[in-house]
Amino acid sequence: MQALSPALASWLADAILISHVAVVLFVLLGALAVPIGAWRRWRWVRGFRWRLTHLVLMGVIALQAWLGALCPLTVWEQALRRRAGEAVYRESFIEYWLSRLIFFEAPWWIFVAAYSGFAAFVLLLWWAVPPQRRAGKVS
Repeated sequence: MQALSPALASWLADAILISHVAVVLFVLLGALAVPIGAWRRWRWVRGFRWRLTHLVLMGVIALQAWLGALCPLTVWEQALRRRAGEAVYRESFIEYWLSRLIFFEAPWWIFVAAYSGFAAFVLLLWWAVPPQRRAGKVS
């Protein structure tokens, strides 16, 4: 197998960053959608698989924070940027703007507290707005 070209590595790093933003939006907007959807009687917010995915993802994020581990998406993106020969300070347009939306400079404990609190909120939503399995379906 031939090694990635720097241009392809840079493009893949941008694609991973976009995916990372999508994960962040899924977690944040999902947590907002559940209580709003319960109030508005949207049936999809009680979907079991969707809610389980949301809960497990937030649990993994909180666990990574407790362990001091970087998100695999961050690790892959950084490796690809190094492969592309991109310096830390040199950023593409996509990287520049999307990174500023999801990455912040703060002490480690702030992230642990924030992720843990958000995970507790998602778990509370599981109890307050319980998901429902479809009748007649075995998952």
